[in-house]
Amino acid sequence: MSTVSQSRDFTVRHDWRRDEVRALLDLPFADLMARAGEAHRANFDPNQVQVSTLLSVKTGGCPEDCSYCPQAQRYNTGVDATKLMEMDDVLERARQAKANGATRFCMGAAWRSPKDRDIPKVAAMIKGVKAMGLETCATLGMLSATQAKDLKEAGLDYYNHNLDTAPEFYNEIIHTREFQDRLDTLEHVRDVGMKTCCGGIVGMGETRNQRADFLRTLANLPAHPDSVPINRLVKVEGTPLAEGKDLDPFEFVRTIAVARLLMPKSMVRLSAGRETMSDELQALCFLAGANSIFYGEKLLTTPNPETDKDMQLFDRLGIEPMPLVENGGTVHADIIQPESASAVA
Repeated sequence: MSTVSQSRDFTVRHDWRRDEVRALLDLPFADLMARAGEAHRANFDPNQVQVSTLLSVKTGGCPEDCSYCPQAQRYNTGVDATKLMEMDDVLERARQAKANGATRFCMGAAWRSPKDRDIPKVAAMIKGVKAMGLETCATLGMLSATQAKDLKEAGLDYYNHNLDTAPEFYNEIIHTREFQDRLDTLEHVRDVGMKTCCGGIVGMGETRNQRADFLRTLANLPAHPDSVPINRLVKVEGTPLAEGKDLDPFEFVRTIAVARLLMPKSMVRLSAGRETMSDELQALCFLAGANSIFYGEKLLTTPNPETDKDMQLFDRLGIEPMPLVENGGTVHADIIQPESASAVA
């Protein structure tokens, strides 16, 4: 007999227990998918997916030791350190992203934390991208309260700062930054009124209990992240996690589904790792409640499906890119048609 009822209460909660989250992860797959689908349809159009583009504006040379990251300077991964991109180059990439149908443009820099002298340069980029009618997002490492305020005043809509994994597993992956440091940055961002983009990576060797605790920690933040990127580990030669066991694909889909149930009003982003996912696996993720993707040829330093491939999959599934909505009204809906997706590099 099915454990799924006909009606579900998708009230936003911040008091989840790990055993409750683990029980969701343990549901029969069909029941979990049905519940996640209900939550998705109660809050979003299930046939729309928000499209973002991510650009690395400063690559490599990071002093952190995150075991998954090819940008850590201590690992030999073939990623060369670069300086911060020139503003004109960033704006050109933003124009291309908008022409390709993106509604949000994210800028990432491989810093432990930005220096105060870097903030005006990034602020100018934010203002330029905003002027194009795009939402703006940045991931720059740890922020002070003052830096968060300056970025907010520049017009930054979202700040990405992932928890990465469960608190109890965190020290197995990262030793140069404390879990509390991540919570502090998120607090600075919330305090100035910016939206948060916060998720993590699965498939790093964590147990299902630890995945449950990671999801519980996200859902029990003072405010649910506006965007929740769920990354599947991309194994990069030269990093400590390059030789680990692959995560079962259905376990990844379960993680997406439970994220949707715990944070029913958040955008759940199918993020890194899509390059190695089949169309069928991605389709299951969309059914499980994923309604956002990064779109373009690269995510910082790792591959991503080409834009025309994404649009062809959308066409096969009857999915449309989500238009940008601000203050209750559509600002623009530059929706690219599948047949013209390869027109822009």
